[in-house]
Amino acid sequence: MRRAEERELALGPRQPGSTLQRWLYTELREAILSGRIAPGRLMPATRDLARQQAVSRGTVLAVYEQLIAEGYLGGTRGSGTVVLNTLPISPVGTATRQRKDSARPRLSRQGELLAASPFMSREGATTARPFSPNQPDLRSFPLTIWQRITNRRSHSLSPETLGYGDPAGFLPLRKAIAEHLRYSQRIDCHAGQVMILGGAQQALDLCARLLLETGDSALVEDPGYPGAARIFELAGAQVLGWPVDLEGLCTDLALPDDGSTRLAYVTAAHQSPLGGTLPLARRLALLAWAEAHNTVIIEDDYDGEYRYDAAPLPALKSLDQHGRVIYLGTFSKLLFPSLRLAYLVVPDWLADACTSAISLTCRHAPVFAQAVLAEFIAEGHFARHLRHMRLLYGERAACFEQSCAQHLAGLLNVMPITTGLDATAILPRDADDSTVACLLQQGGIEARAVSFYRLSQPAPPALVMGFSAFSTEEITRGAKHMQPLLESALANTPARPPYSTMP
Repeated sequence: MRRAEERELALGPRQPGSTLQRWLYTELREAILSGRIAPGRLMPATRDLARQQAVSRGTVLAVYEQLIAEGYLGGTRGSGTVVLNTLPISPVGTATRQRKDSARPRLSRQGELLAASPFMSREGATTARPFSPNQPDLRSFPLTIWQRITNRRSHSLSPETLGYGDPAGFLPLRKAIAEHLRYSQRIDCHAGQVMILGGAQQALDLCARLLLETGDSALVEDPGYPGAARIFELAGAQVLGWPVDLEGLCTDLALPDDGSTRLAYVTAAHQSPLGGTLPLARRLALLAWAEAHNTVIIEDDYDGEYRYDAAPLPALKSLDQHGRVIYLGTFSKLLFPSLRLAYLVVPDWLADACTSAISLTCRHAPVFAQAVLAEFIAEGHFARHLRHMRLLYGERAACFEQSCAQHLAGLLNVMPITTGLDATAILPRDADDSTVACLLQQGGIEARAVSFYRLSQPAPPALVMGFSAFSTEEITRGAKHMQPLLESALANTPARPPYSTMP
């Protein structure tokens, strides 16, 4: 049976000289006409409304009878009173939308940047299409185990567990992350350096607020992850796009030495989007530059745990001897995106400031999800899941390379896949990758143009294509389906000036 909502209905104050009955009638009539109480909505029971508004039930009954008589309400004994569906009522907010644009407050400069987020288009899609990038295989996640831990944690809740948590994060989870990183990434860290946040973007925003002043420079890879560049720009920094090649950030070019570059952002394990792994010599050169110029490096290791040709490479953070590197990790790619948990490993000198900043901006990440994840790690499920997915993704990477070689030879050239969830496929030198990606999407194939990641530096026309979320059968079918689409796209898109060489 349909029930009236138990939310309290907000009514305006009673004007001097107005009776209770007249006030209640006027307020309910206005709420109905404005659409706040929508057609078909069940009205509060007379006893409930009388209690909420501190009036007698007789007053409410008289008002309801008047509104029924005038044709606003209807109903029968025992089924409740509803707003009639026949009323010509405009949806809530129509009047506001009809105001002239000139009457609207303007967005701030930060507001304009926020409104131009690069993540608006299809991030919320429930089913990925080949070859959507940045997609873990959610079908292979051990959901039964996660549900069992969630149920166990739910049953152990008590009033003592419902209060505020530690701004830095749930301590058992921070300890588990520190132990995992010491073992798998050779990062010498302790729980006091681990900060738990609600996703990588929040972690980047925290670093930008703590380390950048208006007018400072922030060095980023170009092409590179646009989510980092936008965050640094929001903080008032001048974003400096630095060339990359198929091995990552080009440190053989003279890095900035004017003293204004306070922050550098790199994806050393798996460069986004070209896919290279930063060699040891470049890592050491980058660290030496940061020490010489008092610069902090953010190392974003978003999917470096998935390495297929060997064990994961030691993190840049593991080579840091002077507290210059902030290590950023996320569980979105390793487990599932809706978990919304990421972490920073910060130098000791930054830990207190980070904890204080988190307490001010969001208090802390949700404790319950952290507790479930901590048990998931402590019981060994996390490590087993990583091993299983590394093998599974490795098979799919090999299938993707083979399928592209068989069906797409001469149309694109897939770079060797050694790490991560995505592959980089180089198009012919004069192709317009943005137009190609749009035409493929119209035909049912998802791919992201490398030009999406560019700021100002040259980059080869290429596509970022995901393979990890798709079975080998789906990959094979996708490559076959893509062949005529790509042939048509390359034949019917305007050519751009040929790309010559990597910087």
